[in-house]
Amino acid sequence: MTSVSSTMSQFVFPDDQPVVKLDAATAFSMLTTSEQLYSHYLSRASWWGGLVVLLQTSQESPDIFRLVQRVNTAEDVASMRTTALATGLTEQEVTAYLVYCAGFYGNMGNYKGFGDSKFVPNLAVDRLELLVKNCKAYKDSPVEMEKLWQMVKGPLYSLTDKEKQLGLGEKGVTKYFTPNCDMTDSEMVNRFMKSKNMEGYINRVIKTMEGGKVVYEIRHAGVEEKELSREEFEDCIFKVTVGDYNELLEKVSENLDMAVKHVANSDEKDMLVQYAKSFREGSLDRHKDGSRFWIKNKGPIVETYIGFIETYRDPAGMRGEFEGFVSMVNKEMSAKFQVLVDRAEEMLPALPWPKEFEKDTFLRPDFTSLDVLTFAGSGVPAGINIPNYDEIRQEEGFKNVSLGNVLSASYGVSKPAPFLSSSDNDILKLWKVASFEVQVGLHELLGHGSGKLFHAGNFPTGLTCPVGGGVVGCYGQGDTYDSVFTTIGSSYEECRAECVGLHLCLEPGVTEIFGHSGQQAEDIKYANWVSMVLAGVKGLEMFSPTSQEWKQAHSQARFVIMQIMLEAGEDFLTIKELVGEDGKPDLLITMDREKVLTVGQPAIAAFLLKLQVYKSTGDIAAAKEMFDKYSEVSEPWASRRQVVVDRKQPRPILVQSNTVLEEEKLKLMDYDPSPEGMVKSWAERFPDPTLDTILTKLAAKDRLLWA
Repeated sequence: MTSVSSTMSQFVFPDDQPVVKLDAATAFSMLTTSEQLYSHYLSRASWWGGLVVLLQTSQESPDIFRLVQRVNTAEDVASMRTTALATGLTEQEVTAYLVYCAGFYGNMGNYKGFGDSKFVPNLAVDRLELLVKNCKAYKDSPVEMEKLWQMVKGPLYSLTDKEKQLGLGEKGVTKYFTPNCDMTDSEMVNRFMKSKNMEGYINRVIKTMEGGKVVYEIRHAGVEEKELSREEFEDCIFKVTVGDYNELLEKVSENLDMAVKHVANSDEKDMLVQYAKSFREGSLDRHKDGSRFWIKNKGPIVETYIGFIETYRDPAGMRGEFEGFVSMVNKEMSAKFQVLVDRAEEMLPALPWPKEFEKDTFLRPDFTSLDVLTFAGSGVPAGINIPNYDEIRQEEGFKNVSLGNVLSASYGVSKPAPFLSSSDNDILKLWKVASFEVQVGLHELLGHGSGKLFHAGNFPTGLTCPVGGGVVGCYGQGDTYDSVFTTIGSSYEECRAECVGLHLCLEPGVTEIFGHSGQQAEDIKYANWVSMVLAGVKGLEMFSPTSQEWKQAHSQARFVIMQIMLEAGEDFLTIKELVGEDGKPDLLITMDREKVLTVGQPAIAAFLLKLQVYKSTGDIAAAKEMFDKYSEVSEPWASRRQVVVDRKQPRPILVQSNTVLEEEKLKLMDYDPSPEGMVKSWAERFPDPTLDTILTKLAAKDRLLWA
């Protein structure tokens, strides 16, 4: 047997997996020496911090990383390939190993950052063993490598129903809770945290027994190891500690300290000082303070953000995954986004909710287009709206960023999309990237940036609910959006932001801000709407039939939007089953572009009103009932999912540059857009065995609790 069987295709990266280059060379070359050094140390902080994701993903991920990193740093790819072929492996098998490494590095673990499903090598375990046992790393350290191989070879390939996806309890694998926890434990911890006005971004939950009582340890990420508090709550013991990921966070902090020497202003200095304190002390408040300085730092040449940010992968929707990015501002594209910011206040009234549901004052954010130098974590998004902290976003402000070189690298159309007519594919070939730039801009600025959360005293008493009548409610003391909306929070908010983009892109003058008018603008609007439906159909891959759960927030959001458009009727949108040119089952999406304004927009507007009202008032019961209804994957979609999986096109993996400091001079190292280039970039990113020692220690610490 030379490769994994065809039935396993959804759990492997194909041998022809696309790998593309994230090109930042031109933007980096325009930085001053000080700015380059600033970006270098921030990049190192981000890369060290990104390794935390290994420990947030699966128990085996740190050890798999150690295995492949040892193999890949001991010799170059050409040497390893020559040896492997000489010992009887085929070219396909060596390629499959390199593709697995590229996928693992790109997702920072053995579960996909987009979709949360496990992936395994596309070569049999005995063939990978042959490669490992004949490589230079094994010959140099046979005892250590044999121990490491024996430790990982089982979980590397294991695909039990529970292991196929991330999830809580019996529904999947998670490192945010110990395996003896389920949703009941999550709800108990949530009640305790609410009673303490505590948020979950920087912690994990560890459940043990002590003297016959259940003990919940809420462990904060931080360098220092200490117990902050211990008390009884609902007949259980709750202790709050610091000390998760400590050695990695010390490396992050050391590099932030170095970056401080090259800041451009006091806001950047204060921001980095607070970030380093937050990582050393395990303090979310210090990270919030750093984020406040970050918001004030308008229009920097080098833009960055780092910490435990997005909550998509926590089954409870509260705990943040580590990410860090460093980028250079693209001034030309940023000027267009600034016009969007300038026009935002006149566009907000076009949203379909009463003014009482909008913030009293629009907090004008910085909105820039960035060329990313470094993005460390489980994947690279196209746009970001941060910080995620409710009290800062609602009262102090936020920033929007569109990642320009990610858009052009990842979203360019190289081959026709499935499920579309040739004429629609022609439109996407011309306008997919341009339409996505418009959607990202509207989604981030006026999607995530709009709407008000009702708390006692900040909305008119006796206000009538525009959905269903009655007096509106509000969030309670200690409530946040994340703590109330928990498991549906991420996908619900992404759905709201996507709907804002769809709705507003049709408004007069909006596409003109991005330089598109006339027929070009009409094609871009249509491309945006068709792309949303296509993403809704393709997103079915991200639904797990095993756990009956969606594993990707954006995919669920887009599937819901597709259902709203189908429900609008009047033959506005149809999706038909047919037999493709290859004789296999296929689907065809047909949208009547003449009805986008008359049928599509009113349907999205009516749905968007409900999304906002339920979010503003904290009405989780109504929100969940509605959202679950449209998220349900029943027939015909349950059967159509297999068609989608069979015709899926792999997401490209991004190869990123390294910055190398040699004799006080900085060099930017670029790599080929190939699995070999990806492997080389990581071998040169962490050539030092110090990392192996740190990961060995942190994985062993977790193994006691996640065995």
